Amino acid sequence: MTQEEFENIAPRLRELMLSVGHSFFGNDDDAEDVAQEGLVALLRFIDRMEPGIRHDALAIRVAKHCCMDKVRKRKASPFVAARMTEGISPPGGRAVGASPHEVLEAKELHEAVNKAVQHLKPSERRLFEMRQIEGLELDEIARLTNIAKPSIKSIVSAARKKVFEEIKRLRT
Repeated sequence: MTQEEFENIAPRLRELMLSVGHSFFGNDDDAEDVAQEGLVALLRFIDRMEPGIRHDALAIRVAKHCCMDKVRKRKASPFVAARMTEGISPPGGRAVGASPHEVLEAKELHEAVNKAVQHLKPSERRLFEMRQIEGLELDEIARLTNIAKPSIKSIVSAARKKVFEEIKRLRT
């Protein structure tokens, strides 16, 4: 695909990405960031994109990845991100700009993450929640638990991988 062809489809893809970002975070600023980061990401792969076909599914997938990256940068977990989507629907309706499919996807993600976290061993879950949900620094966790920082990093990393693998398994 050429730069010119990409520029022709970019406004439609941007709107899709805005919608995903808004339904995920529930605010315009984060949605705008997601759309911008998503378009930049797509632009990196312009040479692999075939001209003349719709790239909506790709744009939605890229936007979802951008949402998760944004959450990770905030030192939050997908569990927290899923919780953020709980309140996006106003009583008796749906979020502005969010399709029923997007709202359903957010609820499914929330349920999948809750189930995945429940599969962790209690010790893993405790450290995972302290680090990913409460946002505590390694020094603080080490002080509270009397566990060495390298061990905490290892346990939290393994727990994070288990959560993501379980989510993948549950959503397929």
